Amino acid sequence: MLLQINYKSGKPVYLQVVDQIKAAAAAGTVQVGEPLPSIRPLAEELRVNRNTIAKAYTELESQGVIETIPGKGCFLKPNHSPLRKEVRRKLLIEEIDQAVVQAHHLQVSPAEFLELARERLEAFDEKKRAHDAQTSSETQSLAK
Repeated sequence: MLLQINYKSGKPVYLQVVDQIKAAAAAGTVQVGEPLPSIRPLAEELRVNRNTIAKAYTELESQGVIETIPGKGCFLKPNHSPLRKEVRRKLLIEEIDQAVVQAHHLQVSPAEFLELARERLEAFDEKKRAHDAQTSSETQSLAK
């Protein structure tokens, strides 16, 4: 699971983590019963305070999305049904609308906005490929 923090969004970091984990669950990126990253390594990876990740996990647990098993970690709850396609679409539209309004305030043309969105999608895909390659490489070294 690849999480990204946008410090300029104005949205608290812990809520960004909550939203991204919920979206990953909705998309099936995180499977039921699959462990979420441990607090300390995730905090180090995202370069945030451990308490921020702990707060995000507490929020997810209070929403019934995850469960904590003492000594084992946090897991996506089995009874958490994936969000329907319409709900995922609505969540994405809300985020896109915020970006469109911000682009308008910054006097970014529609063509420039679309080009920037395309560039960001490509950058994300590249980062995801690098992350997947690193994970695959680490898995192969552990298997040896």
